[in-house]
Amino acid sequence: MASPDLKLDANTELSSRRTGMSFQRTRMSADRTLMSVIRTSLSLIGFGFTIAQVFQKLRDQDIITKAAAPRNFGLALVGLGIVMLVIGIVYHVQFMVGLRHLRESMREEGLIHGETIFPLSFTLVTALVLLLIGVAAIMSMVFHVGPFE
Repeated sequence: MASPDLKLDANTELSSRRTGMSFQRTRMSADRTLMSVIRTSLSLIGFGFTIAQVFQKLRDQDIITKAAAPRNFGLALVGLGIVMLVIGIVYHVQFMVGLRHLRESMREEGLIHGETIFPLSFTLVTALVLLLIGVAAIMSMVFHVGPFE
């Protein structure tokens, strides 16, 4: 029969592994939250850019005479998408830094093993690329320069 100390060590080890895995699940949950922000921001940026461009082309072809209101609405949507994306990126980075610090302190205390690394979030990289595209789109809409003009 196993000694009580051995059983306690096995239970402690199992608990430590579960806690370590919970950090990975929390990290993936933060990535899913950022993906939701990306999805919404992409919709706002894309829809706003499309509205502005359609009405600009109609005005350029003299089909309509004024396109200021739709252009401003499109700019507002693109701006909202960019602001939402910036807030989402900042929140994600702050959350992940806090999670990494908590995980490191628990590893130092011996509560978890912490053998696996927290890799760079490809979701964060995607969000940063979308942010650059959004900024290029709004610059193109406002100043009529850039890759989208």
